[in-house]
Amino acid sequence: MQEFEQKILEQYDIEVNSTRKVRGAVLCETNKGVFLLKEVTTSEKRIPALCELYTWLYEQGEHQIDYMVANRNGEYISSLDNGDRYMLKKWYAGHECDIKKTREILEAAGNLAKLHTVMRHELEYGITEGIKTGEKYRRHNRELKKVRQFVRKAVPKEEFEFAFLQQFELMYQWAEAAVCELEQSDYEQLYQEEMNRSGMTHGEYNYHNIIMTREGIATMNFEKFHRDIQVEDLYYFLRKVMEKSGWKLRLGDGMLNAYSAIHPLTRSETEYLKIRLIYPEKFWKIANSYYCMNKAWISVKNTEKLKTAIKQTEEKKMFLKELFGFEL
Repeated sequence: MQEFEQKILEQYDIEVNSTRKVRGAVLCETNKGVFLLKEVTTSEKRIPALCELYTWLYEQGEHQIDYMVANRNGEYISSLDNGDRYMLKKWYAGHECDIKKTREILEAAGNLAKLHTVMRHELEYGITEGIKTGEKYRRHNRELKKVRQFVRKAVPKEEFEFAFLQQFELMYQWAEAAVCELEQSDYEQLYQEEMNRSGMTHGEYNYHNIIMTREGIATMNFEKFHRDIQVEDLYYFLRKVMEKSGWKLRLGDGMLNAYSAIHPLTRSETEYLKIRLIYPEKFWKIANSYYCMNKAWISVKNTEKLKTAIKQTEEKKMFLKELFGFEL
C-alpha cells in the first residue's frame, strides 16, 4: 500500500486487508467488503446532490450501486496535506458487461430502464441540466467546418487529412440531416416534459460502468448525472455497443425491446433516438480531437479510427433504415 493510500484510508472506519491498482483508482479489500478509492474529479458542489441521488436510489431498491462512504468525520471527501481530494465508494466483485455476450447487453439495457423508472425525482440539491441537443449540434457543425478549413490548408497532407477531406461532404450531410430532423421534431416538448417530471440521466452509461455480479447488475459511476431526456442514456449505450459490434440489426433491436419491455418508449422518444443516431458523432469526435491535439503528428490509431467511423456509416445507414425508417 502506498503512503498516500494509507493516509486516506486511515480516515475511514474500515480495516484494509489489501489494495491493488485498477483503471484510475485503487481497489480495496476490507473487513467490510470491497471498496474503490478514487480521486475526486467532479465539482465539490455536486457532491451533496450525488449523495442525495445515491440515497434515493438505494431507498427505491437499487442496492447494487457504488454509493459513497463517509469518513470518520462524516464527510464524503477526504483530503491529503497537498490538497488532493479522494472519495471512497462501495464496489462489487464481478466483471464488466461483455459486449460480445448478447445476454449481458440485453440485461444491461433492461437495467437502464429500471434505473430510469426511479430516476424521476426532485432532489433537494439542485443539479445541472444537459446542453440542449440543437445547441450541441450547431456547435459541432461549426467545429467540423473549422477542421475542414484547417485541413485544406495543411501542407503536406497525410493519410488522415486525405481521408477526412474525401468523406467530409457526406459526413456533413448526415450532420445537417440531424439538425433538420431535430428542428422538425417534438424535441422541445419532450425536453420540457422530462424537466417537469424531474427526469435524470446517468450521464455515462456504458459497459465499463456496468458490473455483472452473482447478485445481478451493479451500476457504477453516477458522477456525470444530470437533468436531461432520459433516453439520452439509451442512445449513448446503444451507439457505443453498435460501434463495437458493427451495427448489428438484431442486437440493436433486442436492446430497444429489452428497454421498452420495462420502460416503454413513446413516439417522441423513439424519434429522438433516431435523431441522435443520425448525427456522425464518432466522425466529429475524431476530427475535433485531431484539431485540438498536436496536428504535426497523427497516430496510425487515429487514422484507423477515422476510417472505421467512415466505413461504419454504411452499416449505420442500414440500421437507421430498418429500425427507424430513415433514409438520407
